[in-house]
Amino acid sequence: MIEDLDGRTETLGEIGLNHFAPYLMNRIMGRYNDTLRGDLKANGLTTAQMRALATLVSIGPVTINELSVLSVFEQSTMSRTLDAMEAAGFVRREASETDSRVRLIHVTDEGRRTFESAWPAMHAVYSAMFDGVGADERAAFVATLQKILRNIRQHEI
Repeated sequence: MIEDLDGRTETLGEIGLNHFAPYLMNRIMGRYNDTLRGDLKANGLTTAQMRALATLVSIGPVTINELSVLSVFEQSTMSRTLDAMEAAGFVRREASETDSRVRLIHVTDEGRRTFESAWPAMHAVYSAMFDGVGADERAAFVATLQKILRNIRQHEI
């Protein structure tokens, strides 16, 4: 718990909204997603589909539960998203070789091509976010975010 010097828990008013990290992170991600929305739509993708494809392209096949956690969507939303992605030919579901009850989500060649078409716009917005931020600052920021994620993580992935 973050406490001020006299051991008392600070109020949001004392911290200030523009110094409250969760608020800032939400604003940043909201702006990132809003900025990308048009480019994603031009590639036939929603934000949820983009996040799912980014996960699958980056780390390979995962379960629906893992994909929900890694792409930051409720499992019910992810299930509907995967239905649409499967219909579009972006993903395929296969039984796990080690447990036939478990379905793994795989990116297809079409899904990979679609993600690669969307990537330049994603990278441009990412780059713009760090305009004027040096490499050392960016590395420290990312390291801090990783620590925060470990502190609040509820899943081992």
